[in-house]
Amino acid sequence: MGYRKNISMNAFQHAATLARRWREEIRLPQAARRERTRDRQGLPQNDPGAATAIAAGLEWLCQAQDRSATKDGGAARHYSLLTGWASSYPETSGYIVPTLLREARLSGDPKLEARARRMLDWLVSIQFPEGGFQGGVVDALPRVPVTFNTGQILLGLAAGAAELDRARYLEPMRKAAQWLVDSQDGDGCWRRHPTPFAKPGEKAYETHVAWGLFEADRVLPGLGFGETGLRQVRWAIACQHPNGWFEKCCLSDAERPLTHTLGYVLRGIIEAYRLMPADDLLMAAIRTADGLLGVLEPDGRLPGRLDKEWRAAAPWVCLTGSVQIAHCWFLLSDITGNAQYREGARLANRYVRRTLVIDGQPEVRGGVKGSFPVDGGYGRFEYLNWACKFMIDANRMELDHLAKGATDRVV
Repeated sequence: MGYRKNISMNAFQHAATLARRWREEIRLPQAARRERTRDRQGLPQNDPGAATAIAAGLEWLCQAQDRSATKDGGAARHYSLLTGWASSYPETSGYIVPTLLREARLSGDPKLEARARRMLDWLVSIQFPEGGFQGGVVDALPRVPVTFNTGQILLGLAAGAAELDRARYLEPMRKAAQWLVDSQDGDGCWRRHPTPFAKPGEKAYETHVAWGLFEADRVLPGLGFGETGLRQVRWAIACQHPNGWFEKCCLSDAERPLTHTLGYVLRGIIEAYRLMPADDLLMAAIRTADGLLGVLEPDGRLPGRLDKEWRAAAPWVCLTGSVQIAHCWFLLSDITGNAQYREGARLANRYVRRTLVIDGQPEVRGGVKGSFPVDGGYGRFEYLNWACKFMIDANRMELDHLAKGATDRVV
């Protein structure tokens, strides 16, 4: 009887899934259908190149700020082929600021600096009195302070205090950093203020929060910000397997983490090493970087999810994770002199660039999809502001390497 009941339940669930997909299909806008069809035909051959990708990406980020549904100075979380422009996203607006400031310096464009200032002023206006920042888009509920989001906004506040206006942004930066110090548990993990928008549990990828503290420490040393960040990184390294894979390292599926969150954890460890060079930090970064390099395909494709044996666990690519990891490989090539990291980074960058629309509708021109194909399991039918930010950063690193004629060695 139990066996028959299970068969009936499975049949019901299968029928419900088919019905849901049918309803979605008939409601799918033409633009989404066209993009899905185009992506399923395969990756385009044309590579627009790093400089063109950066320029197009910056234009898209400017649009994301101007077209945000909440029109508050922040960057829209995404443009969706299903629903249009979203509300502003405090978390990623925070770390978009350093990208805008760097590109303003390189280009001499004061408008980019003004955009970064607008974004920071908005973020300061929504900071909780105790120093933290909310999770989710700005109009999401519940509106509660969240560790991860605060750490990402801290990156922007530190850049603002260092490069724009120390008097204006130093105190908001200090408050955010101190809130993170005060809310950390004794073993280095942050558990008290999790996001309500991800699966509960400890998160190794909060090394990316630690990076925010490292930047705050550079601006305002002597207050323990760097030490607090390093405690978290060492806690996170205890979650690392000998092959470099990380437990507790995903938004929703710890058994099959996204390359996005693996990119977060790797970047935080590299930044810990850059703050305080130590062999154990470098070796932890190398283990993860090498594990990822081992699954990179010749055309630059990285599976969007990876299991504990570094096996592909998704048929789609998480484009955000690909460019994050490319950036990390570039950084490690500088640190170690290993040319394999640089070549892997170039391949991953090129793969993502080939997915870009350079000539097309302004809403998607220069934007980066959550997944390739566009209906994959991360940011489905969406162009994400943080994917665009990381694409710009990784391609800027590529141009920097080309300009200095990197002389890495293969090891």
